Amino acid sequence: MCVTGVDPPSAKGVRPSSATGNQTRVMSFEKSLSRRSFLSLSAMTAASALTGCASTAGPSPMAQPVVMRNPINMFQAPQTPGDAELAVMYGPIEDGGFLIPAVPYQQIDPRFYRQQVVDPTGQAPGTIVVDTPSRFLYLVQPGGTAMRYGVGIGREGFAWQGSGVIQWRQRWPRWKPPNEMVARQPELAKYSIENGGMEPGLKNPLGARALYIFSSGEDTLYRLHGNPEWRSIGKAVSSGCVRLLNQDIIDLYDRVPNKAPVVVLQ
Repeated sequence: MCVTGVDPPSAKGVRPSSATGNQTRVMSFEKSLSRRSFLSLSAMTAASALTGCASTAGPSPMAQPVVMRNPINMFQAPQTPGDAELAVMYGPIEDGGFLIPAVPYQQIDPRFYRQQVVDPTGQAPGTIVVDTPSRFLYLVQPGGTAMRYGVGIGREGFAWQGSGVIQWRQRWPRWKPPNEMVARQPELAKYSIENGGMEPGLKNPLGARALYIFSSGEDTLYRLHGNPEWRSIGKAVSSGCVRLLNQDIIDLYDRVPNKAPVVVLQ
């Protein structure tokens, strides 16, 4: 237990005297003693504070722990890329024999630019999370961050939700609309599965890359894919698929392995 006071030093050895000179020396001694006691008391009190000891007057209130939901939020905010970076990110790309045109990113809501953010999903690193209400796709990274992409989402009534895995990845895929879509849109019959689908290219609805989502071993018929229509980003437009800018799907494709988990939220 820490001591918060000092015992008075023994007066043994101080000779009593009735003489005035002796009285003066005794008074001087007492003043010196009082000063030393005060300094000793101050030093001991400071030591008690440094060692965390409690005073005999009673326990100090315990400090309440500070709980931070996500410590990164206190120090790291999403940084929207600058014009120079955006010009590179969304500039023209020559890929697979095709010249992908530049995206007029100035006409896109900056929220939907590709950017690293604090991970809001709580999923394991390597997981893809599609937040359909917000029109965002997250690729969770180590260290509490995620790469965020703006996406276009399937129309109401065609949207898919659930969990699955990236079973297959394809560069410049052929587009084969399912029979249900062909039945709704007969003009697509020439691109049907039976007819071999649409050739890869800049006008192909799947764009430069496609990631095929399977669930419980079955093809969901929904894809994460590129698209030639930058105006669709941030909107509900496609028939059930999650579409990204071609520049963004190429970036995502290069980061994601086969069997990566996928969660689509509504």
